[in-house]
Amino acid sequence: MTRPTPRPNVLAINAYVPGSGAAPGAARVYKLSANETPLGPSPRAVEAVRDMADQIALYPEGSSRALREAIGVRYGLNPDRIIAGAGSDDILELLALAYVGPGDEGVYSQYGFLEYKIVTLAAGGTPVVAPETNYTADVDALLDRVSERTKIVFLANPNNPTGTILPASEVARLARSLPLHVVLVLDAAYAEYVQREDYEAGVALVDAHENVVMTRTFSKIYGLAGLRVGWAYGPARVIETLNRIRSPFNVSSAGSAAAIAALSDRAHLDAAVAHNAHWLPWLIREITALGLEVLPSVANFIAIRFPETPGSTAADADRFLTSRGLVLRAIAPYGMPQFLRLTVGAQDANERVVEALAEFMQSARSQQGAQQDAQADAHG
Repeated sequence: MTRPTPRPNVLAINAYVPGSGAAPGAARVYKLSANETPLGPSPRAVEAVRDMADQIALYPEGSSRALREAIGVRYGLNPDRIIAGAGSDDILELLALAYVGPGDEGVYSQYGFLEYKIVTLAAGGTPVVAPETNYTADVDALLDRVSERTKIVFLANPNNPTGTILPASEVARLARSLPLHVVLVLDAAYAEYVQREDYEAGVALVDAHENVVMTRTFSKIYGLAGLRVGWAYGPARVIETLNRIRSPFNVSSAGSAAAIAALSDRAHLDAAVAHNAHWLPWLIREITALGLEVLPSVANFIAIRFPETPGSTAADADRFLTSRGLVLRAIAPYGMPQFLRLTVGAQDANERVVEALAEFMQSARSQQGAQQDAQADAHG
């Protein structure tokens, strides 16, 4: 052997590729590819970062105690059962490292977040995929894939990239039906956007079970994606286990300060919820009226299905929109090559993307009509 060789599981990983923000040649770029909030962070969070800027030579408090206490106050949770991380991705990695090893399996749904496969492989485990029904996780399919080798089940609810959701009763059935040796991870990154009454982010299930963990993030509705702050609430034994392998100082002082301040600004959070509650159904309605299918979504994004006819495909639409500075997310890596994912943006961005999609569909229909006429003439 002439050079260091990574483990086979690592070489099997396709590195995660985040949503692009580039549109070469466009006068103005609208980044609608990463599910970022158009309202930005709370002004209180920005001020908090500025106020602590002269402290960045100092290490942060290692356990994120102040942040955990603020989260505990906000949600009525015991801070000792909360762990903070550099985004919820950090905590997903910790969970896989703690509970999955060679010969073990991690189960997730067909169109679930790509990170679940990555962290399972990185830990040395085998990813197991459960088919979905109508682009929605299926509890029975997940349970059918569980075996003695299963150590963890990941469920994004709402799911990224589809935006679909399972009602609280189905998630509770999943938790109730899993063997006790399996950790159920409820990824509730988009929980704050959900307006449905039959939804529960996971707190009640964590309190009712010894093998359920809920993960959350400050990257989405709180607008702190660039600072990388996430957290999880779980059984005391699970949290204690994760803290054994958590990197020291894994949440920056700036991230903690901003997150604590963001939690205190309920008006900014309410404004973000209201903005999404208005523009999400508007986008679904307007884009559906163009003849495109939109998956039902409860998050801050939608998945749009395009025809497979040449000239009308998702790839064609992606090129067309990008040329106009509208950057959406191609989700072929999720096994959805016919779709683009669109983040709910500011009013200007939302109106522009609908106008551009209308132009694209009209252009595609005109080209197809011209081709059909040419073919008819050729056979005439």
